[in-house]
Amino acid sequence: MTKIDIISGFLGAGKTTLIKKLLSEGFKGEQVVLIENEFGEIGIDGGFLKEAGIEIREMNSGCICCSLVGDFGKSLHEVVDTYHPDRILIEPSGVGKLSDVIKAVQDVQDEIDAELNSFTTVVDVTKCKIYRKNFGEFFSNQIEYAGAVILSRTDKAKPEKIQESVALLRELNEKAPIITTPIEQLPGEKILEAMESSKSLEEELLAEVAHEEHEHHHDHDHEEHEHHHDHDHEEHEHHHDHDHEEHEHHHDHDHKCGCGCGHHHHDHEGHHHADDVFTSWGKETIRTYTKEEIGNILKTLEEDGSYGNILRAKGMVAGADGEWIYFDMVPGEHEVRTGAPEYTGRICVIGAEIKEDKLAALFQVK
Repeated sequence: MTKIDIISGFLGAGKTTLIKKLLSEGFKGEQVVLIENEFGEIGIDGGFLKEAGIEIREMNSGCICCSLVGDFGKSLHEVVDTYHPDRILIEPSGVGKLSDVIKAVQDVQDEIDAELNSFTTVVDVTKCKIYRKNFGEFFSNQIEYAGAVILSRTDKAKPEKIQESVALLRELNEKAPIITTPIEQLPGEKILEAMESSKSLEEELLAEVAHEEHEHHHDHDHEEHEHHHDHDHEEHEHHHDHDHEEHEHHHDHDHKCGCGCGHHHHDHEGHHHADDVFTSWGKETIRTYTKEEIGNILKTLEEDGSYGNILRAKGMVAGADGEWIYFDMVPGEHEVRTGAPEYTGRICVIGAEIKEDKLAALFQVK
């Protein structure tokens, strides 16, 4: 089965840089066809596929690069049947709507041995605001339909500009991962992981917490634990960088245990009280920290009950010296270490009766 990935973005956003990085790092060992559905000239003739409106040229890493004209569906068919590639990358025209390209692929994918795998939009962080104003729906459409958004030029932009752009993108797309770390600093595999939308930090943590609760409470039927997320899956996805009110609806799971089992747990094993309700607070941030700062924050969370009954805290944030800091906290102990760059800084805290405004102030995030 051929995977189809769409990479959209306005001219000059940095799509070619991203594609080259993915070809050399993210898609190692895969046969890839790059389809440029762009206005303009194409270099060398492909000859045998010319009749189907496809022109071919070789690109780096042995990737075949072609431009589609005419019947998109028929051309896609031809590429799959001729090359049977592991992956097709489609780089649409910068002025096309991403939703149109997605639909064009969906219309034909049932007839060919291929499936739509991801759709990513590359945005120049310095042009976000002006493009939204000047290109209106064309810009908005590329963001709204993106499974992931990659911000380029973040190594050159001021932090305030990046924050402004992230807030603007979040207005248009609440859930997609937004990669704010310069892509040169990330391995291709990490970029691909974000593009293919791995679980949010909150989902991961909630799953871990639910699993731990399950280990401690064998008296519940197994199947009652299976879907710890059945309260409206949306609630725990990416409630990041929104106004405080938008977090409020985290809090009303009918006073049931946060593992979703529907039972009240007893406190005989030192766990939370029967009337406790798990809530999660999550933030994306481009702020940098030192290991000492993070250590002190976690110590505060462990010792100061005024932040709520904190069950878990986890995150990965940029370090002041260019390294990334990973932290993990359970009651009574915490770990702070350095690690590989993440696509953006992420913090998540889970507990009962957590005070979100106090947590935001403690981590110094808005």
